[in-house]
Parts: sequence; C-alpha cells; structure tokens
Amino acid sequence: MARLQRTLSLGSVVLFGIAYMTPIIVLGTFGILAQSTAGMVPAAYLAALVAMFFTAMSYGRMAAAFPVAGSAYSYVRKAISPKLGFIAGWAVLLDYLFLPMAIWLIGAAYLHSAFPALPQWLWVLVFIGITSAINIVGLKLANGINALLMLVQFLVLVAFVALCVHYVAGDTSTPLWSIKPFFNGDMQMPLIMSGAAIACYSFLGFDAVSTLTEETRDPRRTIPRAIMWITLIGGLIFVSVSYFVQIAHPSFQFDSVDAAAYEIARNIGGDLFVSIFLIGLIVGQFASGLSAQASGSRLLFAMGRDGVLPKSFFGTLHERFGTPVNSILLCAVVALLALKLDVTTSTSFINFGAFLAFSLVNLSVIFHYWIGAERKGLRELVLFLLFPFIGLAADVWLMVSLDHSAIYLGLSWLAIGVVYLAVLTGGFRRQPPEMDFQEAA
Repeated sequence: MARLQRTLSLGSVVLFGIAYMTPIIVLGTFGILAQSTAGMVPAAYLAALVAMFFTAMSYGRMAAAFPVAGSAYSYVRKAISPKLGFIAGWAVLLDYLFLPMAIWLIGAAYLHSAFPALPQWLWVLVFIGITSAINIVGLKLANGINALLMLVQFLVLVAFVALCVHYVAGDTSTPLWSIKPFFNGDMQMPLIMSGAAIACYSFLGFDAVSTLTEETRDPRRTIPRAIMWITLIGGLIFVSVSYFVQIAHPSFQFDSVDAAAYEIARNIGGDLFVSIFLIGLIVGQFASGLSAQASGSRLLFAMGRDGVLPKSFFGTLHERFGTPVNSILLCAVVALLALKLDVTTSTSFINFGAFLAFSLVNLSVIFHYWIGAERKGLRELVLFLLFPFIGLAADVWLMVSLDHSAIYLGLSWLAIGVVYLAVLTGGFRRQPPEMDFQEAA
C-alpha cells in the first residue's frame, strides 16, 4: 500500500495549525463574546485556553502513542473501542460538515453591515456558490497564496491592535492597562464559562494537525510539540487582541452583535481602515471556508469509500474533475442552514461536536496510559489520570455551558449517530467498518 511522504517539519505543522485557526476570527466573533460575557472577552479566552491546554496535552499523548492520521477517531477506536471510536468520528464529522456554514455566516454578517442595502442571505448564497464551484473544479490554493493570506490577516490584526492603543491613548480618562476585561467588579463564572464555550470555536485547528501525522518527520515528537505550540500561540493571540479591543470598546452593546468589529474598526480608524479591515476579514473567511468545505467533502468521500457512509453516494468521484462532487454539494446544502441560524447558535453547535470529541480523547489517555499501564506511580497519576481528567471535566463543563439551542441540536446529531451505528453494526452485534486514513489523509 502506498504511503505518504514524511516531509513536514515542526515549523510547517505549527504554521498549518495556526492558519487553520484563522487568527482574525477573534475579531469576527468579538461581539457575541462581549455580549455573552458582559464585556469580559479576554477572560473568556483565558478560560478557554486553560481548558484547551489540558486537552491539547491529551492529543499530544495520543499522537505519540498512535502516530497515524485520523485524530480523535483513531485514538478512541484504538484506546477504548471501535464503536466509541465511531461516535468520536461522528462528533468530528459535525465540525467538518457544519464549519463552512459558520464561516460563511460570519463573513455574510460583516458584508451586510458594510452594504446594508443587500440582504445577508444573498451574501451567504454568494459564498456558498463561489466556494462550491471552486472545490468542484478542484482548484487548490497554493502554499504561497496561503502564506500571503496569513500575512494579510496578521497585518490587519496588528493594525487593529495598534489603532486600539492609539485610540485609548488619546483618551486620558481611559487607562491602557486595566483589569476590567478580566474582572469588571461583577464577575460571574457562568458568564465567563458561557463565553469560553463560544471562544473555543477560535481554537478549532490545534487538533487538526494530528491528521498530518503520516506526513510529518519524527511524528512521535513533532506532533505533540506542535499541538502545544499551536494552542499556546493561538491563545496568546486571542487573549491579547481581545484585551486591547475590549479596552478600546468597553461596552458590550453594538448595532449588530454579529458584526461588532466592523463598528469598532470605524470608531478607531475611520472609513479607510474599516475598508481594509473588511477586506482582511472577508479574505480570511473566504480562504477558511474554501478549505473547510474541501476538508469536509474529503472526509465524507473517505467515509463513503470505506463503507462507513453509503458508498454509492459518498464514495464516488466526478469523471471529469476527479472531485467528490456529491459530498461538496451536500456541504453546500447543509450550509443553507445559515439562512435560519445566527452566529452564536451556529458556532456553539459546532463546538458541541468538538467538546464531545475532546472529552473522548481525554478519556482515551486515561484508558491507554493509566488503566492499561503496568506502572502507576505519582508521575503517571498526575500525567495520565489527573491532567486528562481536568481536561475531561473542563470540556464537559464547557459543553453544558453552550447555548441551549446548540445543546439540543448537538444531542440530536449524537442521537442520529447512535441510531446509524446500530444499523451499521446490526444492532451493535459487530464492529463498524474502519476508515483507512492512509489514503484519506
């Protein structure tokens, strides 16, 4: 069987993970976080970073134990059971399938704020149409273009922070350094955790690099280190950027919560900067949505090819373009839900799947390294039981802190997965098919 070439270094893997995160998303979701936390966005990101830190440690442990592609699906399947592995894969599928919807919805909200005469649903359809057409034809962005798009995002972020500092410095009544974005005198932990549950959407991507295991040099060392670096770098970006934006705009009231950063950009930089910001955000969202739809359709194709999903629909490629057209179009149809959902519910819904997968990965560490270990000293107790348990508890807490509508939608998705698993395994009597990620990665 053909194997993927191991060419990726630590720096390459870290860059992939940061790019997958789309750092400018910290501005895209600022409004809904500010409203849900009553003006303590940095506190929400800090809480999310702590939770993701322990989960990232568990991903690193499992990547070292099983250096194969497949991420949560492979880890849970090998460490606990194939059936629970299927549930982990089903949870990850929720992210892949619905992530383009959330990305396009955020972009559409900002374009609608810039051009209020045009309805938001029109922008959603434009995003869906263009990205679907590109993915069907099979055009892929070159690495150089991706690097350029990353540079544009970082430049916009740096400019945004610099203008926030300049804006605050010009107002002697507002100190540049304040504890209020973290503690405003009326802090309520439920508010912080509710915001953190949404803020974790920005961290999606630290786990994605585990799918590059078979293309990475010395993956047992490189992938765990990359996961930790991505989580810490991403968290530093999110906490620091949100801090300065919160200082510049301490209120959590906006004309449009879904496009709050557009309003802030106009206040701190005027019409010229708001145009630059909008271009940077839309470029980031477009590139991210294009990649997310390509990844989601590729996963659906792999599941169809291996018999996990109906092969006749998902496991086929277009004769001319050689792309999984059925899966691409399904992603486009699912994205039409954006016409009926807001940004808060859509991002929270996706996070439900992420938290479920994260929880199972933390549980996998306990099963593989603690329950199945011969030696159980103090070091093993801390690293392989205490730390993953903290990650598990944090993920469950974040899950129950999500928007109620998102929880109901997430539980419905989970129920569908359990029913499908029962059908696939003849009433749970046999094991589900196993995906071959050597071909799918």
